[in-house]
Amino acid sequence: MDYQNWVGRRETVADTVTLRQASQMAALLDQPFDLTDGSPLPPLWHWMAFQPVAPMSALGPDGHPRRGGFLPPVALERRMWAGGRVAFHQPLTIGAAMQRRSEVVKVVEKQGAAGAMVFVTVNHTISQSGVDCVSDEQDLVFVAIPPRYSPPAPQPVSPEPLWRQDQGIDPVRLFRFSAITFNGHRIHYDLEYAQKIEHYPGLVVHGPYQALLLIDAAQRRAGGVAPARYSYRGVRPLFHTDRMELVGLAADSGAVTLCTANGEGLQCLQAKVEW
Repeated sequence: MDYQNWVGRRETVADTVTLRQASQMAALLDQPFDLTDGSPLPPLWHWMAFQPVAPMSALGPDGHPRRGGFLPPVALERRMWAGGRVAFHQPLTIGAAMQRRSEVVKVVEKQGAAGAMVFVTVNHTISQSGVDCVSDEQDLVFVAIPPRYSPPAPQPVSPEPLWRQDQGIDPVRLFRFSAITFNGHRIHYDLEYAQKIEHYPGLVVHGPYQALLLIDAAQRRAGGVAPARYSYRGVRPLFHTDRMELVGLAADSGAVTLCTANGEGLQCLQAKVEW
């Protein structure tokens, strides 16, 4: 199929992040909740909004809505959120109507070590009251499910990072993040499916959850200063059986590079926040 026909495809949807949703995210992050309607929405919490509300009959075997429509109907079974780039122009607010304008900006087909791969880049612009507040470009990758789990080449964490912080991870946290973001992907909460169908050794920790934990930790260490830009990229799966750390790797010219790390000291999600 010629997936290039999907380049330039657009959609516009409306939603709101409610005070209840914000309270649920704060609870997941174990934060004291002092937000109200009209409070600024913390960075990346807009990911709770705009999730497709597909009926059960419209879901694929992995728990995601079946492909086609806005996203191209890629036949490869495994879908992953590979990374993205976010620019924060001004804060979104809790309880106010939001609009998201989305466009498929790129579809690239490649052959890699694991076989055929299809990369889809989607650009989202989120606005409130007619003002663009957040630009959110996301990279999705589709591959075939391999016959066995084969980890990517290791990228060790620097032996002398700026800081490191233990982060609890367990099935309850993964379930709650899936529930808050209405993400039905079974690799995050269905252990039998993750192991027997997709051949992962455990439940997969969401890339967006890792990205959110990192930007939250970096912002707290910066005294709560709002970030200007944020980029992130998954380089290794992280599982619920792993020990998880949030790591500040280096700082340079108003930017901090970050990563999540597993118990072997290997980088899993790499990120960079700019102030």
